[in-house]
Amino acid sequence: MSKIFETQDGSHSIFSESFGVSYHSKYGAIQESMHVFIESGLFHRIPGAKQLSVLEIGFGTGLNALLTLQEANKRQLPVYYEAVEAYPISVEAAMQLNYPEILEEAVAGAFLKMHEMEWAQTQPITPYFSFHKKLCRFEELHYQDTFDVIYFDAFAPNAQPELWEEKVLQIMYDALKENGVLTTYCAKGVVKRCLKGLGFTVESLKGPPGKREMTRAVKLPSVGSGAVALPNL
Repeated sequence: MSKIFETQDGSHSIFSESFGVSYHSKYGAIQESMHVFIESGLFHRIPGAKQLSVLEIGFGTGLNALLTLQEANKRQLPVYYEAVEAYPISVEAAMQLNYPEILEEAVAGAFLKMHEMEWAQTQPITPYFSFHKKLCRFEELHYQDTFDVIYFDAFAPNAQPELWEEKVLQIMYDALKENGVLTTYCAKGVVKRCLKGLGFTVESLKGPPGKREMTRAVKLPSVGSGAVALPNL
């Protein structure tokens, strides 16, 4: 069972009674998604890009996808967006969410289309935004050097700790291209240490309202692929 509620910036979120957590911060769903995923993730990879590929871990309400679609349209930047979800919300629930009215009425059709379309198919939602959604567990993903950006938006470690362990984070590392960025609201030390151990360069950034920190991890080029190895001092 899930319950829709209004966050402090006026945008909706959903509380999952199954997992005991909400999909977004009570301080503002749109505000949080913009800060964590768009400004700290997508914007980090946009400079110089002619096109981008984004993987979202946890499609949830579809808010991150909608915000990315808006940016792709605004910048006329082609974006391929793949969203993975194991426990999708219903189309009926998506229809009750107020993101399209707050953001831009013109995207209402695009928002519903993403929720209504079949799984495991790729469709152009706008001339600059192609969308694919996959119904599976994150542990089942297998990619290699495929994506420029990963939005890691799984439920919090206290709700689903297995999604924040090395096995899944290794899948994320493998999925990213060199210089690819993974961004997440989570700032737990154990998660950051695991990301560093896998080879990411990890940054602690200022979090969205209500949260002191968040995390951005970058997959740097490996030695032998044009990168310069630093000497041991």
